[in-house]
Amino acid sequence: MGNNGKRLRAVYDKFDSQVEHKLPDALKLILDNKGVKFDETVELAINLGVDPQQSDQNVRGVVILPNGTGKAVKVAVFAKEGKAEEAKEAGADFVGAEDLAEKVEAGEIDFDRCISTPDLMGIVGKLGKVLGPRGLMPNPKLGTVTPNVSDAVKAAKGGEIEFRAEKEGIVHAGIGKTSFSEEALLENINSFVSAIVGSRPSGVKGSFIESASLSSTMGPGVKLDLGSLDSLA
Repeated sequence: MGNNGKRLRAVYDKFDSQVEHKLPDALKLILDNKGVKFDETVELAINLGVDPQQSDQNVRGVVILPNGTGKAVKVAVFAKEGKAEEAKEAGADFVGAEDLAEKVEAGEIDFDRCISTPDLMGIVGKLGKVLGPRGLMPNPKLGTVTPNVSDAVKAAKGGEIEFRAEKEGIVHAGIGKTSFSEEALLENINSFVSAIVGSRPSGVKGSFIESASLSSTMGPGVKLDLGSLDSLA
């Protein structure tokens, strides 16, 4: 067993994975057992009492994490002329129209967020089979189809993340890095959970958030006591 495997085994042996931990305690467990070779992502997974196959139970939205994600986000913008210049000035990594569409069709998708001005959705719409499965398709409800490309780029670069429930009803997101302070991670987590709570579909009956767990890239999942989350208390 390599050093990393031994470290993970030692981490697993330190706690019972079936026991629910209050959020501050769960964070402390993760941060006290973080690896030293790279800055791991802290990930939050929430199991929702929804059936995403039902049209009235879709959970999807955006939220700005107050302390960012700790990840350098690459942004592509479909825009022309003045709007293209605005996107570049705001820090977009890739800007174009038909030329950018050709690169995407060729598999050149080296970006994390995709934004489009409304007038270019005719071009972008044809890329649905490529962008859709990757969760990159611009959507007006998420603020990624907009004439305000400058604001959208700055938001994407500044800690805004998208979330959506997968077919099993699970929402997950990277909410920071193990190099973050506990306070910064707590703020990010509570902002994310508040956004999830605020996106509860009207068609959902009974319990909405059923369980949640916290983990780092190389660490085990730590079950959370839902009552310890500010937005659920």
